[in-house]
Amino acid sequence: MIDFGRLTEDVKDVALTAGAFLLDQRTHFHREFVESKRAHDYVSYVDKQSEKLIVNQLREILPEAGFIAEEGTALLHDEPYCWLVDPLDGTTNFIHNNAPFCVSIGLRDKTGMLLGVVYECTRDELFWAHKDSPAYLNDEVIRVSEIDDMDTAFIELGFPYDAEQYRPFAVSLVNRLYGNVGGLRLMGSAAAETCYLAAGRFEARIEAFLGPWDIGAGSIILQQAGGTTTDFSGGSGWMDGSQVLSTNGKLHNQLLTIIQECRKGTPLDRIL
Repeated sequence: MIDFGRLTEDVKDVALTAGAFLLDQRTHFHREFVESKRAHDYVSYVDKQSEKLIVNQLREILPEAGFIAEEGTALLHDEPYCWLVDPLDGTTNFIHNNAPFCVSIGLRDKTGMLLGVVYECTRDELFWAHKDSPAYLNDEVIRVSEIDDMDTAFIELGFPYDAEQYRPFAVSLVNRLYGNVGGLRLMGSAAAETCYLAAGRFEARIEAFLGPWDIGAGSIILQQAGGTTTDFSGGSGWMDGSQVLSTNGKLHNQLLTIIQECRKGTPLDRIL
C-alpha cells in the first residue's frame, strides 16, 4: 500500500531539485541553444536534461511506475502507475527570460490522478496535493475562489501550437469573452496557470491540444482545492489534454455553454 503523503514529500524534493537546475541554467542561457520541435514549439538541452534528472530520481522512488514525459521518455506498458512529467512547462517563457515556467510531476493509476507537484520557479512557489489531502502552496492550504459572476471572472486562455485548427475557435471565444468578463490573460504555462486557479487567482482556464503532462499534476491540485476539470463537453475526456476546461466550479456550466456555442462550425467540431 502506497503512503501518498510520504511519496508526495519525495516528489516535492525532486521538483525542487529540477527547479533549481532550471534557474541555474537560466542565468547563462542563450537562444542559440534552442531547437524547434515544430512551428513555434521549442525545446533545448535544458528541457532534456531536466527530464533525465527527474526520471532517474522517480525511478528510484517508485520502480513499478511507467512514464509519459514531454521530451520523449515514454516507458509505459502495463504498469499499475504512470508518472506524467513536464520537465519545463513554459519553455518559450524560459527562452525569453519571462515568467512563469515550472516543473510539473503527476502520478496516476488506471482510474485517475493520485498526486501532483508543480514547482513554479520564477516565484519560488511549490504547489502540491494527493488524493487524500487538501491542496497546498508552500505548505499553506489553498482553495479556489468563490466568484460566480462572469462579469468579474478572471479567465486564463491558452493558444496551442496547432494554430490552424484552433484559431477559428479562439477568435470566437475571445470575441465572446472580451469585454464581458473581468479580464483575460495568456501566460504560457498550463501547469502553473492551473495551480494559480487552484489558489484563487483566476476563475477558469480554457485550452485544447495539450498533453497529459501539461494537465496531470495541476488537475489534482485543482480538484483538491475545490475546482473542476472536464473536456469541452463536460465529460471525462480531458485527461489526455486534448480539450481542457478548468474552473473554480462556480462558472463551469456557463463556460461549457459558451464553449459549445463558439466551437460550432470550427475545426474543433470535427476533430474533438
